[in-house]
Amino acid sequence: MNETGTTHTLVVEEGKAGQRVDLFIGEALGLSRAKLKKLFDAGAVKVGGRAAKKGLLVAVGQRITVVVPEERREVVPEPEAPLTVLHTDEALVFVDKPAGKPSHPLQPGETGTVANALIARHPECAEASEDEREGGLCHRLDIETSGVMVAARTREAWSAVREAFGGREVDKRYWALVTGPLADEGEIDLPLRHHPRHPDRVEPALDGGEGAREASSEFRVLGRAGEYSLVEVRIHTGVLHQVRAHLAAVGAPIVGDTLYGGREEPGLSRFFLHAKALGVTHPVTKQQIRVESPLPNKLLEVLESHHIPLPPGEGRGEGARPPG
Repeated sequence: MNETGTTHTLVVEEGKAGQRVDLFIGEALGLSRAKLKKLFDAGAVKVGGRAAKKGLLVAVGQRITVVVPEERREVVPEPEAPLTVLHTDEALVFVDKPAGKPSHPLQPGETGTVANALIARHPECAEASEDEREGGLCHRLDIETSGVMVAARTREAWSAVREAFGGREVDKRYWALVTGPLADEGEIDLPLRHHPRHPDRVEPALDGGEGAREASSEFRVLGRAGEYSLVEVRIHTGVLHQVRAHLAAVGAPIVGDTLYGGREEPGLSRFFLHAKALGVTHPVTKQQIRVESPLPNKLLEVLESHHIPLPPGEGRGEGARPPG
């Protein structure tokens, strides 16, 4: 535990007199028994200025101070977890995120994320991001979205790439399979906001207003077959669920994305959205670097089942390459 923390001052009211101090604190602060034991063992609970034992019975008017240490947000390394590295150099690591895996932990001790596998190979990434949970990752992808992600190996690199994301200087391209009528290409400038009744999704905010965030995308169709279209979407902003919400808003929801009205696909347990390519100015060389992720086999099978060919010249497993 860290030495710093939050100090809570509690005053015993009449109805709580005679209660054990550990139970009194647990109810007041919502702490588990394990957390309470650590606090008492560390001398972090004081009654009348003196360290208290957990069996002490409290009295009316007593002032109890509790120092709750800040939990470290460090990521647990998982060396046995698989990780596909697309490109690495002195400042950056580009990895291929599989569908079904979160980008980074949200809770202390959480495992099974890209960040857990990443810092097992590159421990220096753990110190690169401001929030230790991120493990150096410069951005996030939805759990069911696969594709290329970038992490930094130094704080300087992380700050530079994060600034590029915020300044719309990163070339982010996604491939999605959609259904519905769709022009060969187009732009979608449609603000988005959290849905007031469904906090796990966003909705168009045509009138702007509170909570509305600017969202800009452009798309082009790569191939068609019947009602199905393989689309490349380039996003200029980074709003939650932007690609999914924008395509649904123009009447072309992503296959498998039932949250936004997408058609279910037999045998596909995810939605068809893949972060295909990421281009950024390298924080050290100042040259443009573009890294691509091949479509996962499951998505290739879906395209084949609908007789949609890959675009001419589309390779697999190309990794990093110069822009062009």
